[in-house]
Amino acid sequence: MTSTAFDPAPAVRSLQDPANQDMTWIAGGTFRMGSDRHYPEEAPAHRVTVDGFWIDRTPVTNRQFREFIRATGHVTMAERKPDPQDYPGALPHMLKAGSLVFKSPKGPVDLRDWSQWWKFRFGANWRHPAGPGSSIAGLDDHPVVHVAYEDATAYARWAGKDLPTEAEWEFAARGGLDGAEFAWGDEFTPAGRHMANTWQGAFPAQNLASDGYERTSPVTAFPPNGYGLYDMVGNVWEWTRDWYTPKHPNDAPKACCIPENPRGGREDESYDPCQPEIRIPRKVLKGGSHLCAPNYCRRYRPAARHAQPVDTSSSHIGFRCVARDKGAT
Repeated sequence: MTSTAFDPAPAVRSLQDPANQDMTWIAGGTFRMGSDRHYPEEAPAHRVTVDGFWIDRTPVTNRQFREFIRATGHVTMAERKPDPQDYPGALPHMLKAGSLVFKSPKGPVDLRDWSQWWKFRFGANWRHPAGPGSSIAGLDDHPVVHVAYEDATAYARWAGKDLPTEAEWEFAARGGLDGAEFAWGDEFTPAGRHMANTWQGAFPAQNLASDGYERTSPVTAFPPNGYGLYDMVGNVWEWTRDWYTPKHPNDAPKACCIPENPRGGREDESYDPCQPEIRIPRKVLKGGSHLCAPNYCRRYRPAARHAQPVDTSSSHIGFRCVARDKGAT
């Protein structure tokens, strides 16, 4: 499909409400969500309509999250010892506070085995993103990571906001380009310019970091999309409020039947069918991260989506918030 550019000017206006600083207004509209050209969970491409909403210009940063922690005393899931009742059969020595941390292997590995590069590290959390001994000193403007779904929603409530739906997130990420491959057009690196923080080299062992960053980057390090939003692709995956479904619904046969403000699937349908013994629901992540590479994970696109258990955090998952008109859900 050829991408169609829309003039973003009428869709975006400067935010004047002091309670919603650093947010951008997206006027809403109808667009084609998903893709028929990539991973099966992105299909089928289908039309949806979303109402207008405010959205954070950037992912929530370490600085912003620290303000939330100081104001509320919130303890993130990665900082809490897991309850054995929630994880029947788990080895007792594994029931310690921690989170998933990416660790590059020394050489080529089986790309079907994610345990070759993801390690559950005790003591890893938003303050210590690489585990004990690491810190976020000097990373105030980087996106906060190691936040589970519960942590993201707690922040959103404190800020008087919400997490975006998958449809809202994707509409905003497209930046006025309906059907474009990326948030900025159809070319990944136009004129050789890196437009997002992604992986260069053979994942997971070779990281060339030719975009300037080996891990996360400051949230305004790369160009914004047509709506003035940063990091809608790459840097960190972002939580949405929708329960995961393995595919999108079919396109509406008539314009009158296009779904309005879709809210995803049902919680009981979100469980991983490959692990029926694990009854932990999953939400939709969007946007890809600095670990997305052409040879492994081409999910640095607005249409891309990923299922994430609500209790699981990692070193490449963050979030941003939205605010809707009163009465919207």
